[in-house]
This record gives sequence, structure tokens and C-alpha cells, in this order.
Amino acid sequence: MITVVGIGADGWDGLTPAAQLAISTAPLLLGAPRQLALVPVPGTPWTALSELDALLADDCVVLASGDPMHYGIGATLARAREVRVIPSVSSISLACARLGWAQQDVRVVSLVGRARSLGPLRDAERLLVLAADASTPELVADLLAAQGFSASSVRVLSDLGGPGEREGEPFGDLNVIAVECAGAALPSVAGLPDDAFENDGQITKREVRAVVLALLQPFPGQLLWDVGAGTGSVGIEWARAGGTVAAVERDTGKAERVLRNASSLGVLVDVLVGEAPDALSSLAQPDAVFVGGGATVPGLLDACWDALGPDGRLVVNAVTAESEAVVLAWQAKHGGSLTRLSVQRTAPVGSFTGWKPMTTVTIWSVTR
Repeated sequence: MITVVGIGADGWDGLTPAAQLAISTAPLLLGAPRQLALVPVPGTPWTALSELDALLADDCVVLASGDPMHYGIGATLARAREVRVIPSVSSISLACARLGWAQQDVRVVSLVGRARSLGPLRDAERLLVLAADASTPELVADLLAAQGFSASSVRVLSDLGGPGEREGEPFGDLNVIAVECAGAALPSVAGLPDDAFENDGQITKREVRAVVLALLQPFPGQLLWDVGAGTGSVGIEWARAGGTVAAVERDTGKAERVLRNASSLGVLVDVLVGEAPDALSSLAQPDAVFVGGGATVPGLLDACWDALGPDGRLVVNAVTAESEAVVLAWQAKHGGSLTRLSVQRTAPVGSFTGWKPMTTVTIWSVTR
């Protein structure tokens, strides 16, 4: 049994008797240097998860920040080991207490580690952002501006619960950023307007995109391969539904545009610059694959099909006679459904208004 004890910025005096006893009697005490400095018992420091894994032993006590099960090391350890957790008050609880905000009405975002996304924002929403260090408030300001939410109210609370607790500058490395969002939000339903994405006209149009996403069936936490991402519109809408995305794009300029589009719409997309199907071999197994173009590339559909596990979904768009012939052959072999979409939009015809047809798209969808 490993015991994980949460400790706040108020240190030893803020711990419960049970937490103090666990620390005092631990045969081995592990913690970050900052946490060990808060207790009157010697311990072994660690600074990386790989170091901690090598040090763990039966009956040891691991120090964590605040509530170890809320974006903390306790949740990480509990995935693989039996743990006993003695929590302290989390920084989120302290922030809500200082701000007078109800916790159930607040969305929590962590920017610790590689994360650089606030998620899709909506007007009047309240966020509490867990910072990686003192530079995170500036990052939050940039992320708000990218989505058109520069008018949002932002407050920075540092060293909550400790003797150095303060609001405003100088920002401490241990800070929580409180945001009251103000801006024009985009809807959460599939099929965002085409102009929500930076594009050169080569984009999966919103009507087609809405159908494609319905066939892909996004689920939170599931991985989509967006092969030949282009503007990244399908993958970005998948991410807005809570999924993760690996976008493959051979053109460097287009890959950079995918990243800009993802940032402006508040999501993270991993972009791999490379040529499919060879580039696909380095990716994790997908739950779904979208091929927006390139069905005629030798071996591409084979690689996508082979990568899918049971219940994996594959959706392929075809706009040429050659690519349609390919998907018809694959449908004959593996089943699934075929859908042909012909969409017309109104456009000026002199002083009148007429109907302008878009390129007809054939969509093959199959579940493995």
C-alpha cells in the first residue's frame, strides 16, 4: 500500500492529524523538493515521474500538492497501484472560496505539461486554469485572444493558502488563473461555418462535414486520424467534441494552418508532416479514421483499415471518378454504407439569385 498525502502552501500546520501521523511514521517519504521543505521529516526528493517510479516501495508515503486526486499524482499512481489518499484542500477549492464562485459552475483547465488549450469558450463562462509556472497567465491571455475573447476578465491568484498568498503581480509559479469569459462563441454542434477556419477554398464544406462527423461518431477521449488534413476542419470539430486528433499532412504550410485553426477554435491537434501511408506507422491505434482525399494513393486505405481495431470507424470522401471507383470496390469487399451528397448554395446571378451546385461527394462509411 502506498499512501499519498496532499499538502498545501500552509504546510505542516495545515495537515490533519492523520496526515501528520502518516508522514511522521513513514519508512520512506518521497516528495518534490518544494513539498519536502514544508514538513519537519527528512525525505527523498524526486523531480520526474520516472524517478518516482524507481523509488516507490511498500508502505512509502508520497507527498502531493493539495488534493492528489484532482489533476494530481494520486490519480496517476492509482491507475497502476493500490493507494490510500489523504487529501488536503485543493487550489480550486481555495480559489472558488476567494472568488465567491460555486465550484459546480466552474470549468477547470490544466495547462501543466504540454497542454496549450483552454477548450472551446463560451460567453459568460467561468474558468479556473491551473498554471505550469509564472509565465502561464501570459499564455492564457494569448489563448483567449486567439478565440476572440480578449475582453474576458482575468485574475491571477498565487500561493493560495500560504503566507505569501496574493492576487496580481508578481505571479508565483504556483498560481491559478480565474477567467470570466466575454466574447462571441461558436456553436458546439457539428458543421461550423466554413469561414470559422482559415482556408483557401479547399475545405470539407460544412454540409459535408456535418455528415462526415455524424458517421465518424466522435466520443470524448477517442483518437481520430485525419489523413490529408488540409485545413484540419474535420479533426478540429472532432476535438471540439472531446476527442484527440492526429492530423497527417504532407504540405508544411497546410500543417501550420491546421495548428492555427486549432488554436483559434480552442483545441489541441497533433500534426504530423509526412506522406501517407508511410507516415501512419508511427501513430497510435485510432478509434476512427477520416480520409478526405487521396483514396487512390496505393496502400493508403489498406494502412487505414489495418490500423483499426474492433468497432473502429473508417470514413472516406471521394470527389473524382477514380476515387469513387476505389471506394465502391472497398465497399463491395468490406460492406458499410455509401452516401452521395449534392449540395447547392444560393449565389448572385446578375441582379437575381440562383443556385450554385457544389462538387458532389461520395462518402463511404464502415465499422470494422
